[in-house]
Formats: sequence, structure tokens, C-alpha cells
Amino acid sequence: MAIEYLGLSEVNGPLVVLEGVKNASYEEIVEFTVDGNEKKLGRIVAVYEDKAVIQVFEGTSSMSLTNTHTRLTGHPMEIGLSEEILGRTFDGIGKPIDRMGPIDAEVRRNVNGLPLNPVTRKYPRNYIHTGISAIDGLTTLIRGQKLPIFSGNGLPHDQLAAQIVQQASLGDSDEKFAIVFAAMGVKYDVAEFFRRTFEESGVSDHVVMFLNLANDPVVERLITPKVALTVAEYLAFEKHMHILVILTDMTSFAEAMREVSSSKGEIPSRKGYPGYLYSELATIYERAGIVEGIDGSVTQIPILTMPNDDITHPIPDLTGYITEGQIVLDRALHGQGVYPPVNVCLLYTSDAAD
Repeated sequence: MAIEYLGLSEVNGPLVVLEGVKNASYEEIVEFTVDGNEKKLGRIVAVYEDKAVIQVFEGTSSMSLTNTHTRLTGHPMEIGLSEEILGRTFDGIGKPIDRMGPIDAEVRRNVNGLPLNPVTRKYPRNYIHTGISAIDGLTTLIRGQKLPIFSGNGLPHDQLAAQIVQQASLGDSDEKFAIVFAAMGVKYDVAEFFRRTFEESGVSDHVVMFLNLANDPVVERLITPKVALTVAEYLAFEKHMHILVILTDMTSFAEAMREVSSSKGEIPSRKGYPGYLYSELATIYERAGIVEGIDGSVTQIPILTMPNDDITHPIPDLTGYITEGQIVLDRALHGQGVYPPVNVCLLYTSDAAD
């Protein structure tokens, strides 16, 4: 039987501290009841003896030390999955926001997935046609690959992402193909642009959308790519589909990590980001690939905006270490009216098997 705890010990930004906790686990999901009626979810991010530090997804604005009841669920964050998920739109933690009701789930999966085991990986050979000549002709997107787009504020990476979703295909293959699109920290008008573009172009039926808006709680951004990749892995490795995952903007994800890390009092590393930024990015990017003996693949296009157009900034720098090449959007080309403003002098590729 689950134990319910009354009150909190501390509230600090998106984090709360609960003392006197028994049998708490890292990554365990917690349910809050505020003022007897408001429901919220949280995730345990640290455990010290009988003390648990919990991230609150919906924010702590209405929570105090005395008006909150807390219940530990005994399981990590999970998402219900079935093929009905295609064509649906969700918020950053996987709740439907398209007014079409809940998913009739066949299975539930832990969103805290693991990178693919290198021993089980199959060498990637086939491609995904994006319809963007600079990508298809110069840095061909191979199934199972992770190929990031490095952009900057004000550059047309949103338009490019939407165009890839509209045009992407497996070429002449008749295999099943779908797209998982996750937007983190985007403004409402940008989210509406994506939603409207996909509906008007008729591609919504094979797109799963996750939208975390700029005014949503920052900790949701830490979950959004993991939820999206869990959906992609289910469709690829259990339903044998070829899935293209577009993650935008990974800079918002990294900045959410920095904010939460600061709230936890952790010692910062480069530019104030936590020292585990590399491992967190690698955990996400390495969930792309092809598994030997399974007809399906997960391919990633992470999009990130380089702060001050600095390609040596920790986010693009670490992303470049992990991924197989990069596509860089150039501000000077954009100013000349070139679309897409891909700087062919900064295109890097590496062996897809690396």
C-alpha cells in the first residue's frame, strides 16, 4: 500500500524536498495533491538517506510547506503506447492536448530508456530522402544515424524542420515510415506554425507531436526528448517502422538542465552547465540506430541554436563529439536570401558506424 506524506520540508524553484521518506527510488514518479484538489506529478532526482529531492513537472507556484500531500507511486515515469499514437499531439510529458481523448494503450514503457547496445547494432546502409538538396546531396541522412542541424537565433531552422517533416520519405521503398517531432521551449506561435503546417500539408497522420511551450515548466523539457524517443523505439523495434525523430531545440533542453542543476546546488562546469551535460546528451543521441534482426530504425535530426553563433559553445561542441556530422546554417547566407542557408564549407561527416 502506498504511503501518503503530509507537507513538504522545502520548496526551491522547480524542486521540493521531502523528509522522512521510506523506500524512495531515483527516477520514481511522485503524485502531489495541492489544497485537496489540484493534482501534479513529480520525479525524484536525488535521494539522501530519508530525504528525497523531487522535480515538479507542473511547477511549484501553488505549493507550500503545509498544503501538499505527496504519494510515491513505486515506478518510474511511463507512457502508454499503441499504434493509435500516430497522428496525435501531446504536451512535453506525454499528455494528449489535441482533444481526442487518451490513448488506448497496448503496453506501457519506461521513458528513461538506454542507449542501444553497440553489440546489437546493425551497420546502417539505406537512406532517408529529406527533399533538401544540401542534405540529400552532401550529407545524406542514413537510417539509424544522428545528424544535427546547428542554427542560430533568427535563422530559419523552424521552417527547415517543418519542410523535412513534410517531404521526408524512404524513397522508393514501401516500408512503413513515420516521424516523431518534439519541440522544447518553443513560443506559442512557433508551436502553432508546426501544427498548422503539418495539418495543411496532409502529413499529420504519420506524425507524432510533442510540444513543450516556453511558458511550460522548465523541468518538462528534461522529459520531452526521452518521451519522444520512447515512442520512436516502440514504433521502430516493436511495430517494425522506420522512424525519423526531430528534436528542436536541444539548446532549450540544455538550458533547462543548467537551471535545475543550479537549483540543486550542484557545482557548475563550462558556461554554468552541469558536468554531466555530455553524458545526458549522449544518452539521448545514442538511442538512434538499427538493431540486428529487427526491421525498423530510429534516425535523429537534433536541432540546436548556437548561443551567439558560437560553434565552440559547450552545447554544439559536445553534440559534435557524439553525432555523425553536422549541418550548419549560416547567417551571412540567410542575409543574402539563400534558403536553406547551409554553409557547405562547415559540413562535417564521419563514418556512420562510429
